[in-house]
Amino acid sequence: MATFQPSQSILFELLRSFTTLARLLNLSHAVKELNSTRQTVRRHITQLEELRGEALFEVIDRQYVLTDAGRRALPEATDLLARGYAWSRNELSHVGGLFSIRYETDPEFDYHLQQHPIGSLWRGQSALMQQCLRAWAAAGGEIEHEAMRPVRDYLLIYRKMGEAWLVSEIGELSAFTSWFGWAKARSSVGSVLEQMPGGSNFAVLLNEPFKDVFVSEGLRLDHIHTQIPREEGGPRVPLSFQRLMMGCRFPDGTLAIAAYVERSHDISIEWLDRAKIESMPEDLVMKAA
Repeated sequence: MATFQPSQSILFELLRSFTTLARLLNLSHAVKELNSTRQTVRRHITQLEELRGEALFEVIDRQYVLTDAGRRALPEATDLLARGYAWSRNELSHVGGLFSIRYETDPEFDYHLQQHPIGSLWRGQSALMQQCLRAWAAAGGEIEHEAMRPVRDYLLIYRKMGEAWLVSEIGELSAFTSWFGWAKARSSVGSVLEQMPGGSNFAVLLNEPFKDVFVSEGLRLDHIHTQIPREEGGPRVPLSFQRLMMGCRFPDGTLAIAAYVERSHDISIEWLDRAKIESMPEDLVMKAA
């Protein structure tokens, strides 16, 4: 049984030391990034190992290496730290028990996401989104199933590569293509999903919906408002959209995510004014097929 029982503030520091050292695997570099000392970081790791009852690192030829236990512990520690930062800045909360993000730190960029119950999709105005859900169910989540063909051109397909999400297919009628254009869409196939501004902790939060759907092989409906340029180096344009994410499988059995995105003013984000949602130009609203 662990004898060390940290306070909440100390636990936060333990997680910072662990995740930083796990990422850099170099004590000197970790100390510099944390603005700490070698003794402090070593003590934090020792205390965390005592608390968990397992070794998180081993030192081989003076090089830090994660143990199997350390590798298992790292994803959750990273999530906890990111959520702690976001929660303390009122960027992370739950609405009706569902996940929400409210990022307004950057004066030139904000991001608002509210997860909605899948059942609310049937009460919405998007017939195509309902069709996507029916197709996914009929296909049993199989991307290449005949039932997916009528909606395939509207979808983005993602494949997980390590910790990144690879864009493996972009439908010619998808929101991505109509936003960025055919050339950008074609050029983006095979690329890694681009990161939003906001830093590494915010990136962890943005990854949460993907992780949720990928692990559960289930469904997720999010309403989102942000700003994204329509061309390289161009001005950020207000963007409001619904996103249905569906856990899928490729023919070889590997897991993937299919996403249908629909730009719309018909979104609901509890804390966001309608004027903000409707700041996306009317001509960018996707019309029913």
